Formats: sequence, C-alpha cells, structure tokens
Amino acid sequence: MLQKTLKNSYSFEGKGLHTGKIAHMTICPAPENTGIRFERTDLGEGTVIEAVAENVSNTARSTTLTKNEASVVTVEHILSALTGLGVDNALVKIDNIEIPILDGSARPYTDAILADGLVEQSAERIYIEIPEEIVYEDKEKGVFVKVTPADEPCYDITIDFDSQVVGVQTAHWDRNTAYPRSIGRCRTFVFFHELEFLFKNNLIKGGDVDNAIVIVEHPVTEEQLSHMCELFGVPKLDVLEDGYLSNVHLHYSNECARHKMLDMIGDFRLAGGFLKAKITAVKTGHRTNTEVAKMIRSRIK
Repeated sequence: MLQKTLKNSYSFEGKGLHTGKIAHMTICPAPENTGIRFERTDLGEGTVIEAVAENVSNTARSTTLTKNEASVVTVEHILSALTGLGVDNALVKIDNIEIPILDGSARPYTDAILADGLVEQSAERIYIEIPEEIVYEDKEKGVFVKVTPADEPCYDITIDFDSQVVGVQTAHWDRNTAYPRSIGRCRTFVFFHELEFLFKNNLIKGGDVDNAIVIVEHPVTEEQLSHMCELFGVPKLDVLEDGYLSNVHLHYSNECARHKMLDMIGDFRLAGGFLKAKITAVKTGHRTNTEVAKMIRSRIK
C-alpha cells in the first residue's frame, strides 16, 4: 500500500479542554516519510515535535508531547483521526499549547478531510511490525494490554469503571470498521462527581456542555445541578433516566468504550506508524497506552 497525505489544509479554532486557551490549528499535507509532526508556530520557526512515544511528557487526562521545552497537549484525538482515515504524513501547525477540544471527538477532523479525500504518494507505507508478543499488566489496577503480531491492525478494548451507569463496555476497530461513524464521532466523558474537583483544580478550563458526556453515578441535589449550570454557563440541566446528564445524547450505548478506543488508536500511533498487530486492552488509559507504545518502539529498534 502507498503512503497517503491530505489533499488540502484544514483549519480549526477553539479552546483546549484542560487549559481553556484558544488555539488556531491547521492540518497540512506533508511529504513522504514525514509521519505526523506538530509545529508550534507561536514559538518561532522550526519548533517541531514528532509524534513518537519518546516525546511523551505527560499523560494526566490527555497525552502531551514535548521536545526542547516546546509542548503540545491533548494530541490523541487528531492522531486518532489521521490514523483512522489512513493518513501517513501530515504537519499540524498550532499557535498555542493545547489542541482545540471542539466537540470532544474526532468528528470535526474526519468530516473536513473526508470531504476532499486523500492523495496517494509514491513511497510504500512503512508498517510497524513487532517481532514477538508484548504484554503489559498491572494486576493491582486490573490493567492489561497485549500486542500480538498480525497481518493488519486490529483493536479490542474493555472498559470498567465500577459504574452502575456505564457498566462494563467493549469496542472493536479494524480496517473493515468505518472509523468516522463507528469511532471518530464518539465524545469524551467525565463523571459528575469529578467535575467540581476538576474545575477547582483548573484541570478542565475549556469544558462545556457541548464537548463531554457527563455520567451521574451518584444521586445529586437540585443545588448541585444548579451549581453545575453555573460552572457551564447554561440555564438548565437534568439527569436522564439512563444516568447521564442532559447536556448531550449518546450516539451509541457503548459510546464511552468507543471513545476510549478513539484515544487508544491515537496513543498507539505514537509507535511511529500503522501497527501490524492485534491489540487487546482492558482498563487502559493514556499512561498505559503510551508506555506500551514505548515498548513497541524499543522492540523494533
């Protein structure tokens, strides 16, 4: 298969979920064998950060890449979109530290890029092939990831937050699964009882009612709901019968698992390209995903 890049450049503007800072971002075509790179245009010419696991500097609630003191926060959604669409080479230019959260999914990217399609390049795609099975396990937390050599990428994920609302959910993705509809449109999520703590600690300065599914695990009072409306700057929110806040309606009953799959696809792109592997993951997150991506990088070197 030949490498692919974008037909055109695509620009987006919005606030970062965690920093609340407004950023202007443009995803541009790139030459063969570039891979995916981020350029901080506000920090001067040539401030480029390659999307590889060695550059991961933080995984608290999102994935941050850093090189030579320049960082880009929350890279997983754009990396996931480019991977799901089959983009080998792209340059992401951004004038602030955090990628805009937009609607909390990868849909704005996939909609824009799919409208034009991709361009085939001359070079053959370079697949990441691992010589043997890799297993990562944290028995205390119930975290498990297995990466097995395979002819093509295949991902399975199970999530379990010990939640009566979410339950145990699973999701699957391979190249026969339509990424834009099945994975790309699925939004980030948060538990209601975490929100106040996150706001107080300035961890979701860019959160609003349009970019996150809110799970109401425990009973809440009208006073708590009113306070949340104040924080979000909206007039009225209710708790739906299925235990989710009324700010958004689910695309799928397992949208939370599908969003975790979205994140995982983005994080594993940090292995340096398209994996020829089957990935089976249980209760994984950004830290685990990127640690395993580092393990893959060390094995292929």
